[in-house]
Amino acid sequence: MNFLRDPQAIEEKSRAIISAHLKGNFSPQEKQVLIRIIHATGDLSYASLTVIHPELVPEALKALRQGAAIITDVEMVRSGIDASLAAKGRCPIICAIREEEVIKRAAARSETRAMVAMEYLASQMWGSVVAIGNAPTALFRLLELIESGQTRPAVIIGTPVGFVGASEAKEALEKSSVPFLTVRGSKGGSTVATAAVNALLHLAFKGGVGAEG
Repeated sequence: MNFLRDPQAIEEKSRAIISAHLKGNFSPQEKQVLIRIIHATGDLSYASLTVIHPELVPEALKALRQGAAIITDVEMVRSGIDASLAAKGRCPIICAIREEEVIKRAAARSETRAMVAMEYLASQMWGSVVAIGNAPTALFRLLELIESGQTRPAVIIGTPVGFVGASEAKEALEKSSVPFLTVRGSKGGSTVATAAVNALLHLAFKGGVGAEG
């Protein structure tokens, strides 16, 4: 069978295909983040659906280089983040969705654990990078916490997926005062959030980001 075998050649061809579809006014660093998202999902529609606040990349890189916490809504996002790169910046990766107190509060209040986890971690969110890839309710609660002055991350990666509340939560994120990356509509998910965070980690600690890894 005739197919590409060399990893470098595969990566270069992938980047070339994706780059040809990036028609928006994205900075070179923003393009690298988008390339990683599209490569991770295999979906070129993210080129037109992804919205990146102009301060997202510079504020994220500043925060990561200062050792900011990376806080996630679900374990799938947390486990997909490049721990070795995060360790270079001494950036802890935190998810509270499995904490016993979070589970108890969520059950008592008939709320999602993702919502309660945002409250639980609010004091650790100041200046952090928050990545929400699964739960629209987590994003809604985070925005409420910010509006009430209880916390303020440096940036928010908000890409919850689904047909109930996801689009609305992301629309609300676009109106917030915090630099953000989001995906309009029902698409998104943990893979997208993880890819965005890993791209930012590569930019912060490697100076660039490939499509692979």
